[in-house]
Amino acid sequence: ITAAIAESERSHGGEIRFSVEGALHPFALMAGKGARERAVEVFSELRVWDTKANNGVLIYLLLADRDVEIVADRGFRAIVTAAEWQAVCGEMERHFARGEFEAGALTGIAQVHALIAQHFPVRGENFNELPDHPEVF
Repeated sequence: ITAAIAESERSHGGEIRFSVEGALHPFALMAGKGARERAVEVFSELRVWDTKANNGVLIYLLLADRDVEIVADRGFRAIVTAAEWQAVCGEMERHFARGEFEAGALTGIAQVHALIAQHFPVRGENFNELPDHPEVF
């Protein structure tokens, strides 16, 4: 995952973060929080929003539910639709349902890469603003 993100980021101007969480905390479940709400929290905790062009993307995997959520910063708001992000999530979830975790993760990174590269090609120096390694919660 780290190598795939690093390679991807060399050819576009965006930032990708990947996080994995085993299960939601029981208090979160009792409060009615789901994977999407947790993904938004993780997006904030990892400071994915903290990029110069507001073009960070979080791929969040909730293992217990094999649920994938993508949270993209405001730089993508008017240029990538929710349906496009959901298509990436769906493809990853299909891989995970078959037990293909590595393939699912790498497919998701590749598809997010394609969306970022389309809208944020490299212009000038390409600084790595966020860590490439996955975060495990």
